[in-house]
Amino acid sequence: MLCVWWNFKGILHYELLPSNQTITNAVYSAQLERLAQALGEKEPALINRKGVILHHDNARPHTARITAEKLCQLEWEVLPQPAYSPDIAPSNYHLFRSLQNFLLGKKFNNEECLKNALTAFFASKSQEFYNRGIKMLPERWAQVVENNGNYIVD
Repeated sequence: MLCVWWNFKGILHYELLPSNQTITNAVYSAQLERLAQALGEKEPALINRKGVILHHDNARPHTARITAEKLCQLEWEVLPQPAYSPDIAPSNYHLFRSLQNFLLGKKFNNEECLKNALTAFFASKSQEFYNRGIKMLPERWAQVVENNGNYIVD
């Protein structure tokens, strides 16, 4: 499983979980801690002055008490996400669609080869690519409202 956190400028942090591991409350909270460390290195102004606004879906590990406590400890704001609305997550409608096209037909001999390909893919995308994905969010929210909460068909 691939877990990715990104902003207007690009990838902040990503993790490729072992094939037998799932996202639990504890795993996600530990990931948020590692994300905070990566943010401190890559975007210290977000941590020190502006604050972090996190957008994630309503999966159980994201809404669990331990996660809420971690987000409170980190002093991060969370954007509200309607239940069962994956089509308004920028990773789903923007980043992963492009990644899927990149990975189409490729085979990897091991996890290291996959990680190298992911790193190359993320690095190949311009700041404008990431910026565009984030800026599409209000439009996607409006489409969900116009569709009475139904999925958006692109």
